Order: sequence, then C-alpha cells, then structure tokens
Amino acid sequence: MAQVFDRSSNALARASLVLTGLIVIALGVALDQLQRSPWVTRQGQRPDQPVPFSHKHHVEGLGLQCQYCHQQVEKAAYSGIPPTKTCINCHAQIWTNAQLLEPVRQSWATGASIQWIRVHDLPDYVYFNHSIHVNKGIGCASCHGRVDEMPLMYMQNTLQMEWCLNCHRNPANNLRPVSEIYNLSWAGPSSDKPVWCASTGQGQTTAQQVTCTTKDPNGSGPELAQLVERSPGGNGKTQSGTQLSPNPTQGDSKTYSDVPSGIVMPASYQKFTSQIALGKYLTDRYHIRQPNELSSCETCHR
Repeated sequence: MAQVFDRSSNALARASLVLTGLIVIALGVALDQLQRSPWVTRQGQRPDQPVPFSHKHHVEGLGLQCQYCHQQVEKAAYSGIPPTKTCINCHAQIWTNAQLLEPVRQSWATGASIQWIRVHDLPDYVYFNHSIHVNKGIGCASCHGRVDEMPLMYMQNTLQMEWCLNCHRNPANNLRPVSEIYNLSWAGPSSDKPVWCASTGQGQTTAQQVTCTTKDPNGSGPELAQLVERSPGGNGKTQSGTQLSPNPTQGDSKTYSDVPSGIVMPASYQKFTSQIALGKYLTDRYHIRQPNELSSCETCHR
C-alpha cells in the first residue's frame, strides 16, 4: 500500500504543534495584559460627572479636609458620597449663579440626588471596609493617590486583587501614624526627616495606642505621650480620640487623652529614619494580621 503522507508531513506536524503552543501562550499573555489594562480596570480614566468637581481646588486650594465631605470614612464600611447639603453649605453663599453648579441647585430644590459616577467602584462580591483601614494606619493617598493634585478625579491604582494582596503581604510599606492619615503629602520618615513614636499604654483603640511626632522629643524637654486639654466648658473632663488637621497638606494634629486633666504620661520614644522600620513598628502596635493569619476568604469576599 502506498504511503498516504509524505515524509515531510512529520516535520509539518511537529511545526504545527509548536505553532499551536505559541498561539496559546500568546493568547494567554494577551488576555492577561487585557485584564490589567485601563480598558478593564478604568485606571486613569476621568468619567464625565454631572458637576466637574475639582479635588485640587477644594483640598489643596481651600484646605478642606477629606472627612468634611466623606463623613463616614472613619466609622463605616463605605466612605459615602457627600449629600447635596454638603455642597450647599458653601455654595448657598458663593458661586450662586454659576451655570456649572446648576445640577447642585436643582438637586437641592427637588430633593433628587445628584447622579455621581463612582470612580472607585469595587465588584459587588468584594467587601472593603474603609473604617478599619483608616484606623489601622492606611492613608487616603495610599489607595486614592494625590487627590489634592487632581483637577478631575480618576482612579490611580487598579484596585485589583493582586494590588490588594501586595499590600497585605507587606503592610509595613504603607502604614503611617494615624495623625497623618489625611496628610496627602506624607512620604514616610527619612534620615533628613525622622519620626519619633511611642506607645501610649492606653490599650484601647488603635489611635490611642501610638503617638508619633516629627519633632525631636528630646530637643526641648520631656514629651508627653498625649496632650491633655480641658473641655471648653472648663469642667475638667477630657476629650478622647484624634482630632486631625484641617489642612491635609500640613499634617499637623492634636491628640486628646482619656486620662484625667493634669496627669502627665511620660513616653519612651523610638526614632525612625525609614518607612520599613516605622511600618514594622506600627504593624506590631496596630495589631495588623500577618498574611498567614488571613486564611479566610470571607475577610474580603462576602
């Protein structure tokens, strides 16, 4: 019986298998790059909003604090889109006839919400809690970027799972003192700009467990772990929690203690000249869970 295939068919078959493998690999790489691209993640895109709200003007220019508009960021899972009343607080007095603010005035008159387009919109199956991240030393800029430099808001990071995991695998790179959460220009300690931190011994919420300063506590006498102030009524009671700076580019803050007025709490400060060293210190003090402790999928997925 005559040969059906020529001898060259063997080489052709091998070449076909190699070519098929290369095509599969190229297709996989292309799909991988596609799912990381801005076309899928919307990274860097500036959606058309009903009102061209400028974070740069309001934050850097006017010095508005993040939580003036996003009031629930320290207490709730969602930072929240500000209600129209937040805009009207100022714009009932200024720019009252500006055409670009007509949707705001219309919303205030009718009670209908402004149809803002979410820039940072996670999938429905992802559970992200803003409050726990803010109270554990993750600054706004770590996720949202330098919003004080954005005339129009856009998503700086992909917010994909691998991006979240990179932080959870090594949180020390992003942790900062809670007094610097809203300081968008925070760059971490360095040899030129060290940071001193001490444990307050409060043992309650994260904000009360550590106090940090950018001024040498040994340079002008003893430093207190907390600043104790009397309430405006002069009744000797103290306020608790962290009162953060009204200007996010300054990072100045005051911290109030739960101890009675007049009691001094000495602190032993540690000096940090690198972000990694400070981050490891805060990881321990803030009780940040290690990667091997994040074994449940329900941590992020509900």
